Amino acid sequence: MEHVKQRMGKIKHKIAIISGKGGVGKSLVTVNLGAGLSMKEEEGKVGVLDADLTGPTIPKMMGLKGMKLEVGPPGIFPAKGPEGVRVVSMDFLLPSDEAPVIWRGPLKMGAIRQFLGEVAWGDLEFLLVDLPPGTGDEPLSILQLLPEMDGVVIVTIPSEVSEVVVRKAVTFARKMNVPILGIIENMSAMVCPHCGKEIEVFSEGGGRAISEDMDVDFLGSIPIDPRVSSASDEGVPFIIKYPEAPASKSFMKIIEKIEEKVKK
Repeated sequence: MEHVKQRMGKIKHKIAIISGKGGVGKSLVTVNLGAGLSMKEEEGKVGVLDADLTGPTIPKMMGLKGMKLEVGPPGIFPAKGPEGVRVVSMDFLLPSDEAPVIWRGPLKMGAIRQFLGEVAWGDLEFLLVDLPPGTGDEPLSILQLLPEMDGVVIVTIPSEVSEVVVRKAVTFARKMNVPILGIIENMSAMVCPHCGKEIEVFSEGGGRAISEDMDVDFLGSIPIDPRVSSASDEGVPFIIKYPEAPASKSFMKIIEKIEEKVKK
């Protein structure tokens, strides 16, 4: 635990990205927040920890699939992603794409302790931790391990099912005494490529309504863009490949809000 405190003590801002359920694009949001922050910061000042040990996807989204972590005197060296983002993931340690992580809780937490305490993150400005979905034992244990966190960002989508579980995520964070930086609504609407008008694909305004109802800040909405999927498959964060797209501009506005909150 002392190693964790020492390593994490060199990092100014530590933010966990959580969701009440899977399938809301939490990892995609993490990747683009990390890339966007790195575009604004000095290179090498932003890190992303893929703490979803059994379903790691961040290396693929950041063009790092097949990379292996190197070890030296300072510790484990993170992989270097787009815009110099430092990345650590269980995916880097697996022998193949088909290899599953069939571990019980203690082994998983041992790996997380290593990622936090033995990785040579350096003097980062931001570390984003992509937590496993849900509010179970793993997210709980990881949040308890992270010292002096700035807070959590909760990702949801505009659906009634997601509204129910995001309320649980808010309650979960509050019971953990972790500050909630705000809610992001992903896949909020689709922007017509011809006229630029927003088309509501799912229900409207769920994230904002929950924010108001539960007294949590609403950080913003990310519109649907079909190119998000192709950019992820190519290993290039959407915000880098299509910086002028409405979704990228939404990400940058959200990043500005997060920076204001943690740096004030």
